[in-house]
Amino acid sequence: MKQNQPLRAKAFIKGGDEYPQICGEIWFFQNGCSVLVTAKITGLPKENTSGFFAMHIHQGKSCGGKDFADSGTHFNPKNKPHPDHAGDLPPLLSCRGTAYLQVKTDRFNVRDIIGRTVIIHSNADDFVTQPSGNSGMKIACGIIRRA
Repeated sequence: MKQNQPLRAKAFIKGGDEYPQICGEIWFFQNGCSVLVTAKITGLPKENTSGFFAMHIHQGKSCGGKDFADSGTHFNPKNKPHPDHAGDLPPLLSCRGTAYLQVKTDRFNVRDIIGRTVIIHSNADDFVTQPSGNSGMKIACGIIRRA
């Protein structure tokens, strides 16, 4: 990494057994004390008629286990209630199975999340229900790696 480049990380997203068509990338760029998150995901299931899919950074460091069980729970180092976990991100909005999201956040820095996982859930996050927003099953996962 060149000295003047910001710290960055990337997660390659893959769908689970029920949704193998899901794939994409999520980039994380450190920009001073905030992080720019850019996601492009394809193959999202069309049976979710709202088109909204929850996306969260999780504590775990693996996408293994049945239904990505090894990804753990939401990344929440300050032990806050949902939706104030550091790993709570805005939802993806699918248009014909493709979603693009770009958001700036100060809830974490790139160093905090390298090696953790990003999960896409089958439903929208209701931003109320504890501990994870009633966002449904984990349908896709990626490990965040330094880029």
